[in-house]
Amino acid sequence: MRFLKFILCFIIIQVSAQQGGMWIPSLLEGMNENEMQSLGSNLTAKDIYDVNNSSLKDAIGHFNGGCTSEVISPKGLLLTNHHCGFSQIQSHSSLENDYLKDGFWAMSFDEEIPNEGLYVEFIVRIEDVTDAMLAGLTEDLSSKEKQSKIDINRNGVVKKVQKEDWQDIKIRPFYKGNQYYLFVTERFKDIRLVGAPPSSIGKFGSDTDNWVWPRHTGDFSMFRIYADKDNRPAEYSKDNQPYTPKHFLPVSLDGIEEGDFTMVFGFPGRTNEYLPTVAVEQITQKVNPSNIAIREAALKVIDAHMKVDDKIRIQYASKQARIANAWKKWIGETQGIEKSGAIDIKRQFEIDFKKAVKEKGLEDKYGTVLSEFETLYEEFETINIKRNGFVEVFIRTNELMYMMFQLAQMENAANKSDAAFEKAKASVINRLKGIHKNYNVNVDKGVFESVMPIYSDKIDASIYDKTAFTDLDTALNMLEGSAKTVLKNLNKDAAYIYAKPMIVEFYTSLEPEYQRINSKINTLQAKYMEALMTAMPEERYFPDANSTLRITYGKVNGYSPRDAIYYNPVTYLDGVIEKYVPGDYEFDVPQKLRDLYKAKDYGQYADVNGKLPVCFLGTNHTTGGNSGSPAIDAEGNLVGLNFDRVWEGTMSDIYYDPEICRNIMVDLRYVLFIIDKYAGAKHLIDEMTLVHPKK
Repeated sequence: MRFLKFILCFIIIQVSAQQGGMWIPSLLEGMNENEMQSLGSNLTAKDIYDVNNSSLKDAIGHFNGGCTSEVISPKGLLLTNHHCGFSQIQSHSSLENDYLKDGFWAMSFDEEIPNEGLYVEFIVRIEDVTDAMLAGLTEDLSSKEKQSKIDINRNGVVKKVQKEDWQDIKIRPFYKGNQYYLFVTERFKDIRLVGAPPSSIGKFGSDTDNWVWPRHTGDFSMFRIYADKDNRPAEYSKDNQPYTPKHFLPVSLDGIEEGDFTMVFGFPGRTNEYLPTVAVEQITQKVNPSNIAIREAALKVIDAHMKVDDKIRIQYASKQARIANAWKKWIGETQGIEKSGAIDIKRQFEIDFKKAVKEKGLEDKYGTVLSEFETLYEEFETINIKRNGFVEVFIRTNELMYMMFQLAQMENAANKSDAAFEKAKASVINRLKGIHKNYNVNVDKGVFESVMPIYSDKIDASIYDKTAFTDLDTALNMLEGSAKTVLKNLNKDAAYIYAKPMIVEFYTSLEPEYQRINSKINTLQAKYMEALMTAMPEERYFPDANSTLRITYGKVNGYSPRDAIYYNPVTYLDGVIEKYVPGDYEFDVPQKLRDLYKAKDYGQYADVNGKLPVCFLGTNHTTGGNSGSPAIDAEGNLVGLNFDRVWEGTMSDIYYDPEICRNIMVDLRYVLFIIDKYAGAKHLIDEMTLVHPKK
């Protein structure tokens, strides 16, 4: 392990400049710093990450554990994507106050809306704890013994960390468990909604434009962080004050042009760049098609109802967006893998790897890794597809089946103890209330009739007329009484009788077998990562994304998705008007925005060509979790807000190709224009620091 750590340090310092990768911000000195500056950056490594002084990392917040956000004013004003704040916007919406349709803007601190459960987390510092975490690990230990030793080491590391009482600690594995880093964090829990454009701006183009270019979506929303009197994290209180940040991002009014340096700073969720060829083939040729079919069937039903009923549109807006996002992403991912020739490239890389293993005399240690992958993935295929299908039907798309899944967990808890049952029942009641807040039985029944035949040949839609769980009151009545009474009634319910055998099969067969094989694959993947770095140390290795703070850098650039086609890297408001379809749920444009366009009333936010920029492309390597990440210019100013990737490049989670992988960002001048000219919330603009770095 010490030899591997030396190799990693060598790689970080010595690799020649190229784009791609998600880099740890505390390790930028050397190769990354030089590479960024060769691309046009004027930032130093300490400008980006510094423990002792204010730096860019102090403005970057993990938004509710799934997105990224950034502080843009000295009063804790927070910017993220519209789709990241979507569930909060939806939760405050009603037919009387339809913030999804009309937008929302707080014109004073008093009008800002609290959000129960919402949090933003900042990184205080990052420490390499690899030696301490891997102390005592030897090759002869089993996987279980290694994990037990790591857990013991983790406890020892945590006990020694110096931190403030209000701070937390996280330790995360990197390079498939070959390195470990510790993160000291601060979590703020009083986060209030400040502003959001209507969905006709924030979600313009909806499913049709999702994951594609050219894009014309103003995908942003605004929140504010509140803290206690000492400027520390605190639960919601009317006495809390706007947070004073260690650093906030100035906003550039000069915008971008092709070739400009861009850095995206955020919390990318998950990538698997070092999968073997056999795994990529299984994902794109077997698992993705199955998952796509299930979500496509669900979306057809949901979309049809949303188009004709405003109440259903509000109820299902967040669910539909969640289901559609991954559905379209998987389609693009598969197409991108094919177009880029990723499988053939990976196969050639594996040939080179085997040659290097042989040349370095490492065959005894690593010579069978690839053949072991072949055997494991052949065994994994059937169970992997079926297990994914269960998750899609019972957890992701059909709400009645999801309720049954939760109830089965409650019944299982009852077999342990009365206390476990009561705890599980309380959790189920909360979930039932959450589901029924935005539930329509006709929509859900239609989804059931569409998705269940893809998973099972046992279909019985009549359960919707017989079950107690399509109505919240009757559902809660079913859960009254002792464990014995509740379970007796539950096992007489038509929906539970129908679903229980499939759920039992999941827990007794599907899931254990999936985890058994997947555990072997993960162990082998860690060995493969070690083997790559040992046998081929001259290659470029960045750690896979794991929801920890990273930077990725590149340039503003167009791309050519197909022969004879080149996409320019910037879109304008002209394109919004060109796509305008009156009354259409995806391409309607608010009257006021059309009026501003007609008058060319763009204020100080127009480009040098007199047009209003909306979105732009970059070569930054991003993934889920980077939604809401700031796009930062060469001087450390905010120029854009990351929100998507191009369809042809969504395979960058598995294979990054600089020719076609592009991230999509909202131009901050469009964000400012909407806030100022469209919403009339000039007071928010006045909070920010607007700069002209190019002038």
